[in-house]
Amino acid sequence: MAAITASMVAELRAKTDAPMMECKKALTEAEGDMAKAEELLRVKLGTKAGKAASRVTAEGVVTSFVSGTTGAMIEVNCETDFVTKNDSFLALANAAAKLVAEHNPADIAALGALPYSQDGFGPTLEEVRKGLIGKIGENMSFRRFKRAAGGAKIANYLHGTRIGVLVEYEGDETAAKDVAMHVAAMKPVSLTSAEVPAELIEKERSVAAAKAAESGKPADIATKMVEGSVQKYLKEVSLFNQSFVKNDKQTVEQMLKAAGTTVKAFTLYVVGEGIEKKVDDFAAEVAAQVAAAQGAA
Repeated sequence: MAAITASMVAELRAKTDAPMMECKKALTEAEGDMAKAEELLRVKLGTKAGKAASRVTAEGVVTSFVSGTTGAMIEVNCETDFVTKNDSFLALANAAAKLVAEHNPADIAALGALPYSQDGFGPTLEEVRKGLIGKIGENMSFRRFKRAAGGAKIANYLHGTRIGVLVEYEGDETAAKDVAMHVAAMKPVSLTSAEVPAELIEKERSVAAAKAAESGKPADIATKMVEGSVQKYLKEVSLFNQSFVKNDKQTVEQMLKAAGTTVKAFTLYVVGEGIEKKVDDFAAEVAAQVAAAQGAA
């Protein structure tokens, strides 16, 4: 039987974009015949993986894992909402969250290198991801993750599979879970007004200045209008200053104080946030096909 070398596996992987272990299995079955091995892989995985690798993944899920004072949350993306209900895809996402919590990878690449096997693919999380791309027929990717292990308690909340929140706190568990639900609903950008990113403040100031200029008010009045708008914005987007969703008569800060609870940090993930989705113009596509057909006639 022909010896299967690392260079042979690498060559087959480059041709098919199939997971490394699948390439080795195919070469072993084909007794080292590269063409036959490639054919075996095409039959098993199709040509999906290579074609899917460049497609936009703007759908997906957020999953989390908490054990004691260690918690993790991850966003795993795919191309369509249909795949977010696929058991294999969900198993991959849940496993990734647990791996983040248990191994503290430095980045997405380090996460992908962690040992994991599923659906006959492996031995790493990245190899499973590539294998599932071929099996399911859609591109999928690990986008971002957060690990919390600073000694504080962890509260997590998932709103369906599209919104996830991690809250690091000390104090009452019920109050912390209420805050996690509040964050999912109201989407604050920081704990306090002082922590709102400068670029967001400048963007709001620019909008307020344009509105003030349109008002025709004197310069000193316009300046006060701008500052008033900015201060209002800061209160609206900072967690502690927001009106608590369960009782709008008090702020989140007041609710936490009454519950003897301190929130140290929170992380909010919304699936696809900031990813530019491809919008297909169906009418234009049909028109183009008709024109091409007429041109060929």
